[in-house]
Amino acid sequence: MKPDKLLFSIVIPAYNYAGSLARALKSVLEQVGNDYEVLMVDDGSTDNTSAVISRLLQTYPERFRTVTRSNAGSAATRNYGIENTTGEWLIFLDADDELMPDALSELRRFIEQHSAVKLVVGGHRVVESDGRERYRGIRCLPADPEERFVGYLFKKTITPVNGATAMHRDIFANCRYPEQLRNSEDISVFAYALAQFDSAALDKAINRVYKHNDSLRHNINYANAIGIQLVDEVFNLDHIPDQLQKYKHIYAGQRCLSLFRTFYLAGQKSSAIKYYREALCHDWRALFKLSYTKKMIRLLVT
Repeated sequence: MKPDKLLFSIVIPAYNYAGSLARALKSVLEQVGNDYEVLMVDDGSTDNTSAVISRLLQTYPERFRTVTRSNAGSAATRNYGIENTTGEWLIFLDADDELMPDALSELRRFIEQHSAVKLVVGGHRVVESDGRERYRGIRCLPADPEERFVGYLFKKTITPVNGATAMHRDIFANCRYPEQLRNSEDISVFAYALAQFDSAALDKAINRVYKHNDSLRHNINYANAIGIQLVDEVFNLDHIPDQLQKYKHIYAGQRCLSLFRTFYLAGQKSSAIKYYREALCHDWRALFKLSYTKKMIRLLVT
């Protein structure tokens, strides 16, 4: 019998991952404790996800809830999960990943010991497409919010990932995932949480993240449509304090360099050149990032 107040809500957004959905759900339902709920959201899948969910409902009767919605993307699916669960802490587990066997036990113990913390960044195991596996963790987070913000967006020393990160419901009182973005939608939420809430690192593997070669990050049409919209989302004036707005132009330059590289690798010369020039307009120091500058020179001389 579940307690009146749940500690965790685990939300599993599912879109065309019928082959791994059972693994993800099983990894949650095998966790120790009765203080968590599970909501699986089928985001309009076009494969046999619905059939898999039907079988899982028979295998695990009354162990999880599920709903099917028209396809709206990961951001909208996570927002639905926020609004339709009650746990004090939210964990968003991708349908192609899995929790480690002691994930909730580790998080439960850590939360009990850190009562002021609202964001727990756990470690995770990365499984490459060739099966190689490695651990990626972090020993501690800076106490200063600005250092956390910079460490996440620029230094890449803070690496929260969905499934390994527990987010207190207070974080979402004034924040939601940007539903117009179909990729990288979690960046603005992580940046907001690290800048505005007490945060801590749990140097334990909380989940396994499976990498895929067909990631949406490599979708050229999507990258072209979104452009640098992400920058305004990350530096939303309602979320990021004034003292951190000074980093916006640097992040815009970084985003443009990322788009430059995407289009460079895709052989789309004009778009690549456009984003490199935009990067310099936002932050002239991009010129000294030699790996990008060398690529730009190659484009100009060919």
